[in-house]
Amino acid sequence: MRPEMKKQKPLIIETNPYLKNPKKCRTALILSVASSTSIETGASVESIVRTLTGKGRKKQAKKPRGATT
Repeated sequence: MRPEMKKQKPLIIETNPYLKNPKKCRTALILSVASSTSIETGASVESIVRTLTGKGRKKQAKKPRGATT
């Protein structure tokens, strides 16, 4: 190793200011996964984000118990 190169600290949540905020960390992780998946599959990033987060999913109507329809 060259003397002018500093040893880098590992990229972990406790030391990385970008990962300290859990909401921002999760958002960045989802976007990263969606972007990579989009490149591999050809699907849009937006559709993959919706799939990963469960947003945009229609709720299924539940029938009341005892319904005879």
